[in-house]
Amino acid sequence: MRCCLNPDCPSPQNADKNKVCQSCNTPLIPLLRGRYRVIKVISDEGGFGRTYLAEDADKLNEWCVVKQFAPKIQETSALKKAVELFKDEAKQLQKLGEHPQIPTLLAYFEQDNYLFLVQQYINGQNLLQELQKGVIYNESKIIELLLDLLPILKFIHDRGVIHRDIKPQNIIRRQSDGRLVLIDFGSSKQLTAAVHTQIGTTIGSHGYTPIEQMQDGKTYPASDLFSLGATCFHLLTRIRPSQLWMQNGYSWVNSWQQYLSSEDRHRVALDVNLDLVLDKLLTTDIHKRYRSADEVIKDLTTQKALAASLPTLLPSSSTTQIPQFKNRLLISAAIFLLGLAGILYLQSRPQPAMRFSNPNQPANTTGNSDQPNTLKGHSSDVNSVAFANDGVTLASGSDDNTIKLWNLVTKKEIRTLKGHSRWIWTVAFSPDGKTLASGSADKTIKLWNISTGKEILTLKGHTDGISAVAFSPDGKTLASASLDKKIKLWNLSTGKVIHTLVGHSQAVSTIALSPDGSTLASGSWDKTIKLWNVSTGKEIRTFVGHSELIISVAFSPDGVTLASGSKDKTIKLWNLVTGEAMRTLKGHSDKVNSVAYLPKVEDSKTLNTIILVSGSSDNTIKLWNTVTGKEIRTLKRDSGYIYSIATSPDGKTIASGGSAENIIKIWHLSD
Repeated sequence: MRCCLNPDCPSPQNADKNKVCQSCNTPLIPLLRGRYRVIKVISDEGGFGRTYLAEDADKLNEWCVVKQFAPKIQETSALKKAVELFKDEAKQLQKLGEHPQIPTLLAYFEQDNYLFLVQQYINGQNLLQELQKGVIYNESKIIELLLDLLPILKFIHDRGVIHRDIKPQNIIRRQSDGRLVLIDFGSSKQLTAAVHTQIGTTIGSHGYTPIEQMQDGKTYPASDLFSLGATCFHLLTRIRPSQLWMQNGYSWVNSWQQYLSSEDRHRVALDVNLDLVLDKLLTTDIHKRYRSADEVIKDLTTQKALAASLPTLLPSSSTTQIPQFKNRLLISAAIFLLGLAGILYLQSRPQPAMRFSNPNQPANTTGNSDQPNTLKGHSSDVNSVAFANDGVTLASGSDDNTIKLWNLVTKKEIRTLKGHSRWIWTVAFSPDGKTLASGSADKTIKLWNISTGKEILTLKGHTDGISAVAFSPDGKTLASASLDKKIKLWNLSTGKVIHTLVGHSQAVSTIALSPDGSTLASGSWDKTIKLWNVSTGKEIRTFVGHSELIISVAFSPDGVTLASGSKDKTIKLWNLVTGEAMRTLKGHSDKVNSVAYLPKVEDSKTLNTIILVSGSSDNTIKLWNTVTGKEIRTLKRDSGYIYSIATSPDGKTIASGGSAENIIKIWHLSD
């Protein structure tokens, strides 16, 4: 087979006899640089190129990995930064030489206006794949993992390199000898006294990245050690740190043991040594964290001599069991020799994207699922999607600090809107489709001219990140919700605040305006929903019933009912007059991140039926008959969490944004 090297080719696999790609008509290259036969795509980097599996014709067709750099970036400084990062990976791999647990750089070159990096192929599975296949990591395996990885970190840190993205996906267990190999040095950086990047360009993965790297762009050897600790936590508990980070910021590290199962908690509680090592790896205060890999290794190996002095406890009949027994002896010895230690923690503020939890993989029991189209271009999670009134234009906001506009007919990106300095959490179109509002973790709201892509106005007034925005039906007023517990109503002609609505005791995560624009609904982390009079700014009533925080609210098209999605995995339908929950919809196996109604349908099949759509961290979108409370259909993504859904004006299309591969899915509902 031949593989097309056009990074935008939708179907790159071709027969050997083909001279041009059967999918995109790009000429096929038999041997890249006259040497590397590209076989298939391993991964798509979401707007920055692709990674391929290839054969090296000069080395008896030995397998290798080819990384292609083809960024879809127009802005000069951003492109320059991206090129530098790609070149850095080649430099780092070359600098790290022939370490047996780091992929070897084989080549770096330019061809046909693309940059290519060729490196050693590591045959094996990464640790996330192991976890997904049921491998259980107990304290013994975690200690073994640490003692295998820490010398690699010592090696790279001694040479002035910080990896900056340690996580289970970037650690492969080599099939040939079972040793761990650290991969993906694309975001590594030279170690300096203080490494700074602009706010919003921080490199790393949420949950695994320490606070100094996430907030200030500063990285040290201790930063990699925090990521290593978060990796151990993930493997030990089977809970992604990103889930907890999105819910609680960095406060989860203060009590990470509460996430252990009862069996794991008992086992780790006995292992005082490992317990304290993980505490010290996971502290947010870099001054209290381990400073070097050597310090961690020292704490883990202090008791080796004691273990060796107790040979009668080792089974003489099986030398293969000795390492395991030594680890157990280490555990026992640590109980007597290590005292209680207290660790002080600096907690960061929780973040508003309440979307993550343990991913469940429910089967599609409805037996009817449409095949979605995919939009690629963002380089990080897609937090919000919104349709314009034409039903053709879609906006998406991402953790990559950008907003993208898409044409759903051509399935192409129209333009990218840049201006926010931190993550985009919410986007909304004005009723006439000419203006887009965006809310960001940078505490600002921006208004954009859709036809030109230019920023019109920046609204400032909230003291924390913006979690939701919504236009009034006449387009003259904008509502905004924030982590600062407040809701603001803005006059868009003056840019001034009309009312500030105060009443929630915790962050306001979601808002919606009624179809007539007279009433605003807000959902909060305080587990309540409030209704507000838009003209007076006064609270009308409070709805109580969910057992966990509220993540999303939406008014029905007739304005009679309010739907709410919660972390408690349920959806409630509320009577706006009485304030009572008319119905609770159950079916999702994880938190409900987004709810939206389809436009009202009146036909012979579904007379006066109002359909609700919900998106969840369980990787599904569900359609509900709100009259009967029955589930109509389940749409299932390939993987990842669904953060946001939007319905088209004609009710025939659903868009979803989420965590998997930084993509947007477009679902066309069949009649």
